[in-house]
Amino acid sequence: MSMAEGNWTKVNEFILMSFSSLPAKIQSLLFLTFLIIYLVTLMGNSLIILVTLADPVLHSPMYFFLRNLSFLEIGFNLVIVPKMLGTLLAWDTTISFLGCATQMYFFFFFGVAECFLLATMAYDRYVAICNPLHYPVIMNQRTRAKLAVASWFPGFPVATVQTTWLFSFPFCGTNKVNHFFCDSPPVLKLVCADTALFEIYAIVGTILVVMIPCLLILCSYTCIAAAILNIPSAKGKHRAFSTCSSHLLVVSLFYVSSSLTYFRPKSNNSPKSKKLLSLSYTVVTPMLNPIIYSLRNNEVKNALSRTFRKALGLRNCIP
Repeated sequence: MSMAEGNWTKVNEFILMSFSSLPAKIQSLLFLTFLIIYLVTLMGNSLIILVTLADPVLHSPMYFFLRNLSFLEIGFNLVIVPKMLGTLLAWDTTISFLGCATQMYFFFFFGVAECFLLATMAYDRYVAICNPLHYPVIMNQRTRAKLAVASWFPGFPVATVQTTWLFSFPFCGTNKVNHFFCDSPPVLKLVCADTALFEIYAIVGTILVVMIPCLLILCSYTCIAAAILNIPSAKGKHRAFSTCSSHLLVVSLFYVSSSLTYFRPKSNNSPKSKKLLSLSYTVVTPMLNPIIYSLRNNEVKNALSRTFRKALGLRNCIP
């Protein structure tokens, strides 16, 4: 942390403004809504992890990556939502300097990891549909482990550089962060220094982190679409597409919401609209992912049914 000269003061904590401009009744309603969403998110993603581990039918690469995605969504939620719930009830709207940096670090880490993991899942679908006979050989345990590590790793350098650089700046004046978590743009507004170089790095870094996985996903699905069109039967086409539909929907939700948040013109990017858009990919999307994969995937639905029957059977056997 830096001590600035003159009238600059040492910042020990920040105040998260969250939704403080709304009436108390509305904040209480938001608290209840987000608490339910949070619990559903934790339960849904935990179920996906447990079922894909417990059921041998779901021990394929596709569900290995889905398990990684669910673990990532749980981490993403734990970093942001509990503190946001506290600010809505005005338990404690402050967050320490270190706490803010830690929250931002893991927000970047999980966000970058999700971008690359979604690209990895698209590649998995590409191999499954375009090279079905070689799929078990190509996507063996060693390969899927390497792909998972490659998906998680980029989050470390991106989060480390961006968070360390931003929090090395001096802060002065107000310590009020006009957001419900420590995101880079609202914290950057509190800096008392020239941040032009950092802003260039942040924009370029964000574009690369979003565009590289997005291009990989587009390439994968272009090949997948060509392969599906060459399938002679309508039933075969439907079956091939159904294995990708859940992933496509999850990708669309994540990329549309995050792109609208970070790539909108500044003139249209008011704090209120940014908060609402941020809610879509930090709170709503992590809840929808397990629901999408459960409702649109017969294997997952059957595995959930088998797991519950086994659990009930074990309970009945206990004297």
